[in-house]
Amino acid sequence: MKSIKLSIVALFIASASFAQLKDAKTETAKAIQVTPTEVKTPVAPKQSNIKWDQEMHDFGDIEKGKPVTYEFSFTNTTKETILITNVRPACGCTAANYTKTPIKPGEKGMVAATFNAASGGQFQKSVTITTTENGAEAVKTLSFKGKVLEPATEKKEEIKS
Repeated sequence: MKSIKLSIVALFIASASFAQLKDAKTETAKAIQVTPTEVKTPVAPKQSNIKWDQEMHDFGDIEKGKPVTYEFSFTNTTKETILITNVRPACGCTAANYTKTPIKPGEKGMVAATFNAASGGQFQKSVTITTTENGAEAVKTLSFKGKVLEPATEKKEEIKS
């Protein structure tokens, strides 16, 4: 009999404690109501209006481990001074250098891409250029491709005697 009474008291205490948790969860949920806010979508940069002499370069066959460089040149055909703000190669095997001074209308600028091949075979890489044109950011992607050849190794023929 004593164990039945003890079991009933334990059941009652457990029920009471769980009942209080439900009320606490409901109160917490009511207090955390969030008012919706306006979400602004980012504006995508426009395409660049700069006149590039060449947007794709073919290196042809190059030797593995020997860096090659191509200089992409352009003319500022806009009516305002432009500035190259960022040049981002697509991978670590490519390094870039560029005109860092403002380019006035009619003047020329350049972006030099240096590729150092670590493995053989066909490749195609890109460099993304961000400029300020007419008060807004503009983006242009330039590409280069080629084929990496394994370095020539000299084979010594042994003379058997």
